[in-house]
Amino acid sequence: MSVEDVPDRRRVLLLGAALASGAVIDSRAPVAADAAPREAEPLPLEEVAPGILVYRAPYALVAPENQGAIANMTLVVGRDAAAIIDTGNSRLAGARMLAAARAATDRPIRYVINTHMHPDHTLGNAAFEGEGVRFVGHYKLPRALSVRTDTYLDQARRMLGDMAAGTRIVLPDLLVTERMELDLGDRVLLLEAHPTAHTDNDLTIRDKTTDTWVMGDLVFIGHVPTLDGSLKGWLALLQRLDGEAAARAVPGHGPAQVPWPQASADERRYLGRLLADARALIARGGAMGEAPQAVAQGESGRWALFDEFNARNAIAAYHELEWE
Repeated sequence: MSVEDVPDRRRVLLLGAALASGAVIDSRAPVAADAAPREAEPLPLEEVAPGILVYRAPYALVAPENQGAIANMTLVVGRDAAAIIDTGNSRLAGARMLAAARAATDRPIRYVINTHMHPDHTLGNAAFEGEGVRFVGHYKLPRALSVRTDTYLDQARRMLGDMAAGTRIVLPDLLVTERMELDLGDRVLLLEAHPTAHTDNDLTIRDKTTDTWVMGDLVFIGHVPTLDGSLKGWLALLQRLDGEAAARAVPGHGPAQVPWPQASADERRYLGRLLADARALIARGGAMGEAPQAVAQGESGRWALFDEFNARNAIAAYHELEWE
C-alpha cells in the first residue's frame, strides 16, 4: 500500500506497526476507487448468541457473483461499541459487512480484527477506515500482509474486475503478541496470538459473555482446509484447543456456529491424512511432484473445493516433512 494514501494519524500508526515487525511497506497504489459503489447491500447476518452476528459465506472462490465475500465475518455488539472480525476479499465485501453492522446496531465500530493474513479475511478493511477505528491483528500480521501486497491486490483485480475498486491493504495498528482483552462495554473479548499453524499469524477471539470462540481459519467445516503455515504446528494447536471447551465456535469457513470441540474432528482427520500420506511418500523415495496425486486422495469427495486446494496442501506438507 502507499503510505501517502492514508491520513497523517493512520500513516504514523501503520508505519510504526509495520516497521516494528520488520515489514516492508509496499508503494503500489490501491485499486482505483472511481468505480466504488456509493452504497452497498448489507450481507445477511445470523445471530448465533446474544450480540454475536455472523455472515455465513458460501463455499466458493472469489468471483463477481460473491463480490469477494467468501469467508465468514462476525459482528460483536457491546454496550458501548462494536467489533468486526474479518472483512472479506474486497473493499466492496467489507462495505457490505459495514452496511450489515449499521443495520444491526447503532453502536460505533471501535475495532476491526483480522484472524490472519489471507485476502478473503483482510482486503475489506479499507471499508472501515475512519476516526476512532482500530485495526487489530497478530504481531506477525503487518509483515505478512506487506510482503504479499502485490499478489493480493493483483488477485482481486483479476478475479473481481471493477468490483475490486478501492481495495487496498490496511495494516493493523494494535498488535497482539500473546493475549489481549478488548472491552466493548459489558462485553470483553479475549484475543490470543498462536504459534504457526494455518499461517504464522493466526488469532482467535473469545467472547467471555457468551463463551463464543471465533476461530478464523484454524477451523474449516465443509471447505477443505488450506495449509499456509505448518502442518505439524496446526495439528499440535488443534490438540491444545480441543482441550478447551466452548459454548460454540465460529469457523472461518462453514456454518455460522458449530459445537466445540466436537467440530474439529473432520479437520483433524484430513490434516492427519496429509501428514501420514506425505510421510509415506517420502519414506518410499517419492518425489515432491508426485504429492498432488499421492497425498490425501482418500479425502476427495468429503470436502468442497478439494480439487482446488488439496494439491497445494500436499506439496506444502511434503516440503515441511522432507527433512524431518
